[in-house]
Amino acid sequence: MAPPKKSKKNKKASKKLNKKHKNKTKSVTAVPIDPNAVDSDWWDNFWRKNSSSTVPSNEEEAFKYFFRVSMKTFEYICSLVREDLISRPPSGLINIEGRLLSVEKQVAIALRRLASGESQVSVGAAFGVGQSTVSQVTWRFIEALEGRAKHHLKWPDSDRLEDIKSKFEILFGLPNCCGAIDATHIIMTLPAVETSDDWCDQESNYSMFLQGIVDHEMRFLDIVTGWPGGMTVSRLLKCSGFFKRCENGERLNGNVRKICEGVEIREYIVGGMEYPLLPWLITPEESDEQRYDVMSSFNSVHDAARSLAVKSFLQLKGSWRILNKVMWRPDKRKLPSIILVCCLLHNIIIDNGDELHPDVALPGHHDSGYGEQSCKQVDPLGTTLRENLAKFLQHNKDS
Repeated sequence: MAPPKKSKKNKKASKKLNKKHKNKTKSVTAVPIDPNAVDSDWWDNFWRKNSSSTVPSNEEEAFKYFFRVSMKTFEYICSLVREDLISRPPSGLINIEGRLLSVEKQVAIALRRLASGESQVSVGAAFGVGQSTVSQVTWRFIEALEGRAKHHLKWPDSDRLEDIKSKFEILFGLPNCCGAIDATHIIMTLPAVETSDDWCDQESNYSMFLQGIVDHEMRFLDIVTGWPGGMTVSRLLKCSGFFKRCENGERLNGNVRKICEGVEIREYIVGGMEYPLLPWLITPEESDEQRYDVMSSFNSVHDAARSLAVKSFLQLKGSWRILNKVMWRPDKRKLPSIILVCCLLHNIIIDNGDELHPDVALPGHHDSGYGEQSCKQVDPLGTTLRENLAKFLQHNKDS
């Protein structure tokens, strides 16, 4: 996140300060021999300094309160990025006492910035470092985790996909369902020279889209971001690599499920009315009246399954509040990396067995204030699949 522009006077002072730091650290090794030269007791100092009536008294819970992850998962994250964070010269990465920031403290600063969404100045004050240090540390962490944690967000292999389909059928009765899809806006302010109708969305906010497909545990299986919020959700889908792979038969093309003689159910995902009805993307039937028939029952089941994606975004934006606050003039080239890393952290929490705390999730809807758009595109094969699913659910209900 780009901070407010500095004056020329401040820029000159910053250059002098950086030059001074470079001269000071020429003789400093990446791993100081003197352990007292490293800020290794950062957690005790941070907890003591930032403890309040709202912070849990239990140490483990207090740690999760500040950083969203358990101490065990925190250590795992540090292990992922350690090599990258110590491979660069530590110039400037010192606290007010002149001690070098440990890898752990660097990770903690970055996680706190992402989790709280507070300004760099506020986060820096909580850790005893300057605004520029928070900025540098956070971006170093984002670059490192983006490169080292990609295995936590990938489309599942065939065995894993079979497990996901089994869980969706157990939970909702939907056979061969591979996930739920939804999209959300990341709101930002932009300088006048960068504003355009593309980035201005339906609620007159400047925003960037994030689309995600999740499994039964609310784990992200696929995301696409970086596209302007002024697009429609259906257009966003068609710009995604996932759409192209599905249309080319590279995804959602696994084992079909035979439900009765002559009727087969292919792999698919579920999405809201803002998405097109496709052979592999099933949306609810739109009706102007409340109907108590087969399709109405299907819509209820469909909505329950689709809510997993809604809940995932509520959890994501609630845990990593930087995504839910209006970002001040972010670099649009860097913002997708920030969004991706927050999704990676969300998945790491699940993969490491940490509990997703519902108390940090956003209330209501993850796109508060945005009305649901309706896409009129209907593929006949999608209609047939939806009808077959509705009949299957009704048959199981009656039997």
